[in-house]
Amino acid sequence: MSGDAQKLRRVILPLALLVGDILTVFGAFCVAYYLRYVSPVGRLGIAVPDARFLDYLPLLLLGTAFLAAAYAQLDLYSERLLLRKLQSLNLVLKGTVLWLAAYLALSLVLKFEPPVSRWFVVLATVSVLALMFVWRNLAYFWLTRPERVETLRQRAALLGWNDDAQALVADLRRLRAHPFSFAGYIRVPGDPVSPETCLGEIDQLPALLKSQRIDVLIASRTDLPREQLRMVVETCEASFVEWKVVPSSFQILISGLRLQTVGRVPILGVEDLAINRLFSRLTKRLIDVIGSVVGLILSLPVILLLALLIKAESPAGPVFFRQRRVGARHRPFTLIKLRSMQPEAAAEDHVHQSTQRNDPRLLRIGAVLRRWNLDELPQFWNVLRGEMSLVGPRPERPHHVDRLGAEIPHYLPRHLVKPGMTGWAQVNGLRGDSSIARRIQHDIYYIENWSVWLDLQILFMTFLRWKNPAE
Repeated sequence: MSGDAQKLRRVILPLALLVGDILTVFGAFCVAYYLRYVSPVGRLGIAVPDARFLDYLPLLLLGTAFLAAAYAQLDLYSERLLLRKLQSLNLVLKGTVLWLAAYLALSLVLKFEPPVSRWFVVLATVSVLALMFVWRNLAYFWLTRPERVETLRQRAALLGWNDDAQALVADLRRLRAHPFSFAGYIRVPGDPVSPETCLGEIDQLPALLKSQRIDVLIASRTDLPREQLRMVVETCEASFVEWKVVPSSFQILISGLRLQTVGRVPILGVEDLAINRLFSRLTKRLIDVIGSVVGLILSLPVILLLALLIKAESPAGPVFFRQRRVGARHRPFTLIKLRSMQPEAAAEDHVHQSTQRNDPRLLRIGAVLRRWNLDELPQFWNVLRGEMSLVGPRPERPHHVDRLGAEIPHYLPRHLVKPGMTGWAQVNGLRGDSSIARRIQHDIYYIENWSVWLDLQILFMTFLRWKNPAE
């Protein structure tokens, strides 16, 4: 990467994002002031003395500075986040919530002059999140334009070639805003033949790093002799090239890796994931309870109407279909759905991984239920009972879990969390008879990268993509 490109990536763009965030936050605070003290919305709060804008201005500027500082403390302006929208928006959410909690705590012990309305703070929080979402999406759209994104990427080479290297290259080409640009691979003795560009042999490493202008060297093979591996690391250090490793011993749950020291020996292993931390579990459960109660209330009239239509077409069978599924920690539970098939269809359950298109066992109303996912509305009850979550990997039947666990690598870790009514795989189009392997990849991504923001994003995307693909 040239000096100008490095300056753009490390200084100019992070500084531009900081300035944009400050202006956006201040604008959001001005909107909140208008809503609280000028518009009719302000009458919903507890009455406080009116405050002139000029009197409030110092507090707005102070609040802007503190919120920008919270974002900076969370490393929002790191160059590694320039092309990572989801991670950036997650930090915006965390920083804003942190600011809200800090203000509420300070307001109990300090007296602001003029008095700051708590209703204003709530309106400011909502305004900040809304305007920051719009601003950051516009900035991300600008940064990821084809003519601009290449200047932000680091030129990366792979050391060695194997299945991990092939998967990494496929992702580099698939993801529009990936931070790396693939230059080729450096061959290590024992590598299989690859169709990708071979830059040269490992013995030529110092010259290759310089001639190919490599910014990052990613080792996909670490089964090198100790002295050779040391040579590679020292060469990268001397060439100011970043050194990264594809951790083949940890194919999944990388974000849970923690380094511990036992005596004088460092030990690396999977320790915890954000989704399994106490506060995260409590937050997710609170969202589940609120969401399931609201979902049951809103969907009850729809369920009653659909129940009548099911009975009219197939009076012999029950309205609700109950089926054993595997939940978190491999505990079985009974899933509830509106029946969409003939009563005898359950006898062939062990044969089918998923319902095929134009399945003759489907009721006419059942096809509509499946097309619009209306058969899953009763699962709000499973969520309320704590057997499922609003968002998570979709639950499977026990006999399919046993078979898939033996056939597909990394299938079983998806049961570390509660199954969901919707999930990252589903909103990305992986439904029905789609690739099981790709669904699992998306499930593992969700588990590793969980955040409240990601759950809210998936819920939002679910409403946009409520309809199943055409059959």
